[in-house]
Formats: sequence, C-alpha cells, structure tokens
Amino acid sequence: MSLIGWLKGNRLVDVTTQDPLPVQQQGAIASRTADTLLVATTTVTDTPNRDLLQSTSTELPTLDVCGQYRKLVWFCFRTGADSTNYRVLARATDPSGAPLGLGWQEIVPPTPLPGNGVANSWGRIEIPSAGDGYYDQYRIEVRRTAGDNYALISKIVGVR
Repeated sequence: MSLIGWLKGNRLVDVTTQDPLPVQQQGAIASRTADTLLVATTTVTDTPNRDLLQSTSTELPTLDVCGQYRKLVWFCFRTGADSTNYRVLARATDPSGAPLGLGWQEIVPPTPLPGNGVANSWGRIEIPSAGDGYYDQYRIEVRRTAGDNYALISKIVGVR
C-alpha cells in the first residue's frame, strides 16, 4: 500500500507505476540552448584582415548581438591543405550597438586552423577556448600563410 494517493475521478487512488501522480504542464517555456549564428563559405587567401564574410574592413564585425552567448562553437570544413591562420577579436557595445571603445580585443592571436596540411578535413573551435565570452561583437579573420587559395565552409553556433 502506498502512502501517497490522489483523487482520480471520485475515488482515492494509491500512487503506483500503473497510476502515477498526474502532472499538468503549465507555463512551459520553449528554450533553446544553442542558435546558428553564421553559415558561410569563405575563399581563404593571403589577404590580411579578411574575415569569414570576406570583409577586409577592420571595423566591421563578423558576428553581432552575441552578448547572450557564453561560448561560440565554430565548425569548419576546409577543402585545401594549405597553411592557414585564424584570429579572433571581440568587443562590447553600448545599448545602441556602438562599440564601447576604439579597436578590438584580441582573444585568439594568429593560430593555425585545424587540419593544416590535410585537405577535406573538419575542425571545431570553441570561442573563447576557456571560460565564458559574453562579448557583443566578434571578428573572425582567416589568412592563408602558404599554398593556394581554397574554400573554407563554416558554421558558428552560439551556446547560452
């Protein structure tokens, strides 16, 4: 005999695996813990300051309105084996979206892209690699340091 019961219709029923406590879901909030922020194909060249969106304007962000994400996860597929570095810059903005200060904070210095030396390879990069981010804007630059131009296919997901 169960010590807990509930009213089923007009009779008291013991809680069992066949008659568990009824549960009514109220005020459910559909939550998503990750959002796709960018899907892009970039031609990787030796041009300095080229970001994943092909922009060389150093003041333009690659990703904006990212303050709600503690981490970004960048999945990439490279079609070429040529040596490539990536660099990640970040900054905070005021409520109107204007940067709080001049320039960017470099959170990842020029670093070899995963798969250097291997064509048709996948990479996964966490930004920042340790701790939490919560920056409003990010600029992700890629630059080929040797070899030929190739395509880099990227998907960036923001994790709450």
